Amino acid sequence: MKEKEERLKQLTPIQYEVTQKNGTEPPFQNEYWDCFEEGIYVDVISGKPLFSSKDKFDAGCGWPSFTKPIVHEEIVEKIDRSYNMIRTEVRSKTADSHLGHVFTDGPLPTGLRYCINSAALRFIPKKDLEKEGYGEYLKLFEDRKEK
Repeated sequence: MKEKEERLKQLTPIQYEVTQKNGTEPPFQNEYWDCFEEGIYVDVISGKPLFSSKDKFDAGCGWPSFTKPIVHEEIVEKIDRSYNMIRTEVRSKTADSHLGHVFTDGPLPTGLRYCINSAALRFIPKKDLEKEGYGEYLKLFEDRKEK
């Protein structure tokens, strides 16, 4: 608990607003909406892996969009009835942070679009996965050629 409190103190105002107060950052004016470098996206508070660049796509909405999470168990979905809409909110399990929403208008094969706020994420480039302690996720970027 104390570790989470320390991490919360290190958040920028927009990171705090998004993750702790269910806020939304402006579309097309956030750090990762147009980032397509290889790597993974982790929870800005817990550091738990959430999404991979392999599952990222340009949905044209101005926020990072993914077809699926890396670790499904780290994602919690809740009904969100705010703003006179019914949506499915996406939260991180470990940090209980608001991440964004999931919609059913994504590409195949999942048909899902995880629309996630950049402010809830920290990007770890493929080249830094090992040194940042995420070496096990390098396998996501291996070419799987038939032998």
